Amino acid sequence: MVPPRTERSAAPGSIPLAERLRPRTLDEVIGQHDLLDAGKPLRVAFESGQPHSMILWGPPGVGKTTLARLMADAFEAVFVQISAVLGGVKEIREAVEQARVAQAQGRRCIVFVDEVHRFNKSQQDAFLPHVESGLFTFIGATTENPSFEVNSALLSRATVHVLKPIHEADQQALLTRACEALGAVAPEPSAATRLIAYADGDARRLLNTFENVVRMVGVQTVIDEAVLERCLGAQLRRYDKGGDQFYDTISALHKSVRGSNPDAALYWFVRMLDGGVDARYIARRLIRMASEDIGLADPRALRLCLDASETYERLGSPEGELALANAVIYLAVAAKSNAVYTAYKAAKAFVQQDGTRPVPLHLRNAPTALMKKLDFGRDYRYAHDEADGYAAGEHYFPEALDPPPAFYQPVARGLEGKIAEKLARLRELDEQAKKAR
Repeated sequence: MVPPRTERSAAPGSIPLAERLRPRTLDEVIGQHDLLDAGKPLRVAFESGQPHSMILWGPPGVGKTTLARLMADAFEAVFVQISAVLGGVKEIREAVEQARVAQAQGRRCIVFVDEVHRFNKSQQDAFLPHVESGLFTFIGATTENPSFEVNSALLSRATVHVLKPIHEADQQALLTRACEALGAVAPEPSAATRLIAYADGDARRLLNTFENVVRMVGVQTVIDEAVLERCLGAQLRRYDKGGDQFYDTISALHKSVRGSNPDAALYWFVRMLDGGVDARYIARRLIRMASEDIGLADPRALRLCLDASETYERLGSPEGELALANAVIYLAVAAKSNAVYTAYKAAKAFVQQDGTRPVPLHLRNAPTALMKKLDFGRDYRYAHDEADGYAAGEHYFPEALDPPPAFYQPVARGLEGKIAEKLARLRELDEQAKKAR
């Protein structure tokens, strides 16, 4: 269990700056405007006088714990915090007992579970009867997608609120508060920009880093970029992860892969890692490249990227980065095709402007006698019963689409070259079937 909140009256020097600046009222919260501005969901929840169970989903350092504590304060509720990393069934039982004591005293209770996704199914299920009975209000915090990591039964009883990384302007305001709290000189604008970029939307990381730098150089020292580099060294990332250089580097990696240059692709991949980009983000981009730029020319590329992503999740850094490097080089040397990507976009545009056409009768399913009487499925040709497993001349588009559109145009590279040959042969069979009618 987590001990009660430390009051500001405790010795300031012993309390981390991030804790000292933790908001004590909703109006002190910086960021999360989509949830906390007037009329927004969490603001309404605070003002309603009726707390509700919820899942707070967002990256580290964006205020999940703070909001849970503020809700307990707003409703004068007993606040019980459990860390799913360290806790288990014993801690859950203790939380339930505290909630019962609070209920006997006529008080509300909020049970806050940090990193709730780390609890297994049975541990998460242990909360269900108490949430349903109203013994306590459940608040879970997670950095992972709750759709995959939180039991559906628990998820159905809680509202999911998505918290976003703290915007640059809000981080600047937080940095101003930090200067006032420490009595420190404000950093030069360029240094502040680099600090904010390094924090990457994580308020706690910003405050901890700034506090460490001030301790090293003193409150009267003007912090410029040179001071930051001297204090942080390799920790200080080389570019603003929310700015143009970040997206330019991603673009360079993508274009190097598309251009079949493994050395350049590997260079930009390492640059991104060295610049502090989350390797899981790079993994997602590689999966996209496999679908967009390689496609059916080499279907193994997508599987390899998925395997590399899973390997990284299991091993982490730095061991897992080698699996991603394998994927980068494979994508670069693989046969290229954007035929599926182009076909998908063309089909999507066509459907959006064409409207809804009826499904031809012979393609409709006929599970009932009435449907069969209405000719659903009549004259459908079962491809497996036809020569070469292909119903030559059969029509699969809505009847008014003649000639039918041809979205997919395979290239002559890799496996897609073989696909192109097969499709050409099938079209010949279609033409022969038409002439034979």
